[in-house]
Amino acid sequence: MKSPGPGILAIGTANPRQRYSQRQVYDLLARHSDFYRSDRIEHIFMTSDIDFRHLYFDIDSLVPAETTDQLHERFRSGSLEVGVEAIQKCLASNDTTAEEIDFVVAVSCTGYLCPGAMPGLQRAYDFVKAYPGKKALLLTVEICSACYYLDDSLETVVGNAICADGAAAVVVGMTENNTYPKIRAFETLLEPSLINTVGFEQRDGRLRIILSKDIRDVAGALGKSLIGTLLASNHLQQNDIRHWILHSGGRKVIDSLRDEMNFTELQLQHSRCVLKNYGNMSSPTVLFVLRETLEHSDAQPGDLGVMLAMGPGLALEAALLEW
Repeated sequence: MKSPGPGILAIGTANPRQRYSQRQVYDLLARHSDFYRSDRIEHIFMTSDIDFRHLYFDIDSLVPAETTDQLHERFRSGSLEVGVEAIQKCLASNDTTAEEIDFVVAVSCTGYLCPGAMPGLQRAYDFVKAYPGKKALLLTVEICSACYYLDDSLETVVGNAICADGAAAVVVGMTENNTYPKIRAFETLLEPSLINTVGFEQRDGRLRIILSKDIRDVAGALGKSLIGTLLASNHLQQNDIRHWILHSGGRKVIDSLRDEMNFTELQLQHSRCVLKNYGNMSSPTVLFVLRETLEHSDAQPGDLGVMLAMGPGLALEAALLEW
């Protein structure tokens, strides 16, 4: 694993300027829904291990009865604002100009497009592998506040309790630099029996987030299976991996991974930090965890890392990284 190859050259993240506490968000929804005015729903919000979330609206003037046109406009303007900022930060961090980018991958599920940071990263990897002298840019941007849905179901309560807005961009290119990791392998696990537990559906022309509580019970076992496949196909053991870059899907999802994989809290610190300060931003989330890892872990040449993300499908995606 010492040869040069496609790797991450730069990373940048961005969020809406509006940052709200979990209490503020709960109080907003409780003002407009009788169903939310209960100890049970309040408990879900306030025990989520989330302190703050960035959301692209003015909480003092928002009335949760917006038209689909208003929601579409929130996505359009919000995704452009934070997406452009994430790209600019990413390029500036490595003194890369826009003209140097040869291939762009854009990912968004809240914009009715294709979900998944990891499949997007794999497309960027494939491009650079095929054209070693070129660079690819991956942008993941989600405005979850453009597809909130108020009804009397717990699956939408979970989405409203943890989902948030944000964007992340990475540049992928051939590298021998050890500051950022090289991408060595990918693995995917699909569990179609759970296709209705995570994702979106249309109701009355609006996009409704579905996050079943059942996910927390299976996330750990599915993650363990996928990671085991990734490690075995690369002749590695779990203790060979120093950096764990795990999707901050929610407190109980992280706990489930911890219990199945026997992770220490130190190994989970970056995932929990992103959850606490940003919530679950869907596709950008795992890249926020990667940024935390790059900024706060003393990665050494030869270190190995595993990225793990989850999304609709139910799909789990993993990548093996090497510094």
